[in-house]
Amino acid sequence: MKYIFETQMEVRDYECDIEGIVNNANYVHYCEHTRHLFLQQCGLSFADMHQKGVDAVVARMTLQYKVPLRPDDVFWSRLNLKKEGIRYVFYQDLYRAADEKLCFRAQIELVCLVNGRLGNSEEYDKAFEKYINHE
Repeated sequence: MKYIFETQMEVRDYECDIEGIVNNANYVHYCEHTRHLFLQQCGLSFADMHQKGVDAVVARMTLQYKVPLRPDDVFWSRLNLKKEGIRYVFYQDLYRAADEKLCFRAQIELVCLVNGRLGNSEEYDKAFEKYINHE
């Protein structure tokens, strides 16, 4: 898959369960943090958009757990983006840095609420234009 953004992160011990692997919910946190960093790269602030009455909210997630991450693992969080109708579809993968093994794969669909109503956001469309239209 072609990726349009990536960031490196490290597993912290408190993110792991008694089995010594990352708790399943934390993979979703990693993906969310990556999307927020991507927004910043695009010139958008999640908080500023909320103040303007535009909220991007998760509508659906498909998650696949592949190889567990463990304490102190360094990993790459990578994403790609498509727009389908009013949905922004983020394809997000986590790879362990040491061996590039795919650890987690997610397809996360977001929609925008503009002043509380489902709709298109001109700000998000403009910020994502070069990524969505030039794959």
